[in-house]
Amino acid sequence: MAEFTSTKLNPESHLLLDQPLLRLPVELSRKNFKLAAVHVEHDKKHLLGALKATANDSLSGKKDPSETLESLDNMINRMKNLKRKMEGFHEEEKITNRQTRRRLEHLHNLYQIPSLADVKYDEWSRIRLNRLLADYLLRNGYVDSARALAKEKGIEDLVDLDVFIQCNKVEESLRRGSTQECLAWCSEHRELTRKSNNTLEFELRLQQFIELRRKGRLLEARQHAQKFISSNVEQNIPEVHRAAGLLAYPPETRVEPYRSMYSKSRWDFVANLFLKTHHELFSLPTRPLLHIALSAGLSALKTPSCHSKYASSSSNASSTTTTVCPICSTELNELARNLRHVQHNKSSVEHDPIVLPNGRVYGRDRLFEMSAKVGLEVGRVKDPTTSEVFDASQIRKVFIS
Repeated sequence: MAEFTSTKLNPESHLLLDQPLLRLPVELSRKNFKLAAVHVEHDKKHLLGALKATANDSLSGKKDPSETLESLDNMINRMKNLKRKMEGFHEEEKITNRQTRRRLEHLHNLYQIPSLADVKYDEWSRIRLNRLLADYLLRNGYVDSARALAKEKGIEDLVDLDVFIQCNKVEESLRRGSTQECLAWCSEHRELTRKSNNTLEFELRLQQFIELRRKGRLLEARQHAQKFISSNVEQNIPEVHRAAGLLAYPPETRVEPYRSMYSKSRWDFVANLFLKTHHELFSLPTRPLLHIALSAGLSALKTPSCHSKYASSSSNASSTTTTVCPICSTELNELARNLRHVQHNKSSVEHDPIVLPNGRVYGRDRLFEMSAKVGLEVGRVKDPTTSEVFDASQIRKVFIS
């Protein structure tokens, strides 16, 4: 019964890490629908107004038949353009639905696995690991490697390739000192970011103003500020005041905050703000999923003794035992050093625990057996971790309450 309980699979705990797998397609569908609705509403207002004006002009005789036909042709062409846009949105929706179906199937397979010892669980876990690796590669700009991995493993529909490719292009353009791509992205998603009071577009316009001032183009900088920065004065009063003060300070100034505003590192600030905005918009975690999974796994295995001064045999030559603790291994010990260890509610101990004078607890029979094997005389015991030797009369029995 205990063995069954320890190997029983709990799908709900596994799905905590896989929430973005379904959230992103939902956000993409929502974005697709909103953009389609914006186009329909915009063209609807234009067409109804143009149709009404054309009908009135035709009935009143203000336009001859040729002009009326030309107006109707323009309206027809606009409707055709709207149809092409709707077809594009429909194709995107089909792709999103296909990905959602594939992801639901992947998660549903987990519920069909009864035990962690099942071979199917190994297969499912391997797919998840490949997803996490592809996600990590995409977030770090290794797009070709991520695409090759997804194609080789057949998980293209489980990996957000297109979303991260677009994100990487915009991020790289910002780090190169270009705002054009990011402004286009803001324009496309303005309806979605407006409710969150996001400052990304304002920061981009402010960066353009800084670059104009850096090049000494004061007249253009003032015109740019009047058009794009002054209109947001109520929401960004301190930043607008600093932008106005920037006109009085040259790029080589050492006066703060203008020195920091002229700094090239501000491009990194804008790029990081874009990443934050992008991930919030599409409900993506800011950290790679691989980092989250690895941190959780390391914390679950870590104990207070993993980084004690009496380290295990993998890093302490004086120790006479061989540990199987992965956190005490040379590969993971430093990686887990700054992580918290979990609070275990249950623990497994020997049936005859005793405590040595140094405070370390072992099983009595196994401790005496090991001491005899290393050649100690009867009545003497050796701590397998610290290599200290004690008299048997110094040990005390432990009673667990």
